[in-house]
Amino acid sequence: MHGEFKVPGGKLVVVDLDVVDDAITNFRLAGDFFLEPDEALEDINSAIEGLPANSDAKAITSAVQQSLPEGAVMLGFSAESVATAIRRALQRATTWKDYEWQIVTGPPLEPRMQMAMDQVLAEEVASGRRKPTLRIWEWNKPAVVIGSFQSLRNEVDLENAEKFGFQVVRRISGGGAMFMEAGTVITYSIYAPVELVQGMTFADSYAFLDEWVIIALKSLGIDASYQPLNDIASPTGKIGGAAQKRLGAGAVLHHVTMSYDMDGEKMVQVLRIGREKMSDKGTKSAAKRVDPLRSQTGMERADIIDTMVATFRGLHGLTESELTSDEIARAEELVAEKFGTEEWLQRVP
Repeated sequence: MHGEFKVPGGKLVVVDLDVVDDAITNFRLAGDFFLEPDEALEDINSAIEGLPANSDAKAITSAVQQSLPEGAVMLGFSAESVATAIRRALQRATTWKDYEWQIVTGPPLEPRMQMAMDQVLAEEVASGRRKPTLRIWEWNKPAVVIGSFQSLRNEVDLENAEKFGFQVVRRISGGGAMFMEAGTVITYSIYAPVELVQGMTFADSYAFLDEWVIIALKSLGIDASYQPLNDIASPTGKIGGAAQKRLGAGAVLHHVTMSYDMDGEKMVQVLRIGREKMSDKGTKSAAKRVDPLRSQTGMERADIIDTMVATFRGLHGLTESELTSDEIARAEELVAEKFGTEEWLQRVP
């Protein structure tokens, strides 16, 4: 059995193994990574040899970590990446190519429906009623989207939000507040079976799920890179940020908002971006921290999205899809029951 995993921003991890009497045998680790000391390679091989073939990612990762001698250095890969490659070899973890990806573009939705639709589509993928999906959002009114665990009053100047016509909503994923205006941002969501990121750390899964968009941005001449934990950036500033939620039903929701032509001055009047938030960003100005795609490319927003979609299609395949009447109806129910309620918005006052 053979398995491979390319660490986002790192090296290729390759494993070969057999399974005899439900145990891993003849295990060999290889790749273009760096490992010191040399003997650590055989230590890892020995640690995996004999493990039950049904070992989960946590057990495999632990075996690798415990096998390493004191002071060992792993560059370009990790114990988690070895576990992912092994589970792929055992066909217990998946790759992009294992799925038939669909794309939904629009339609424009009001902010509370956007939040609800993310939950609905993730649940539909988890249940198997919908194939794994890439959704490109379109907005019909300005919004501030705060993370699931953020304090409403600490993050948003509600008076200015109302003054500028921004609806404030709370999403189901963690992370920071996002400033949205129609035509000024590019937002997408990925709804995937959790097996796609099986065995990865959260940090690795963020970079893994957005590797395709880094490739797309580089094709446009943007020197884009992933900045842990969840920022997409260029040398001159932040382009966008990601957030993620893993649903117990078996799906991962991963969504990203990138600035296209954002009004930074208005943003800092609506969002309360404090000094502590900026302390590790190398700049004192939140407005200047943003590096919009329009200024970098000179391209229309639609053309950038077309390039992104074409890149995803070329790498992983895509077929066209639309929101179903049942999905829309369920999202409307969730707006009434959850996302449109003060109780949800004020869950962290």
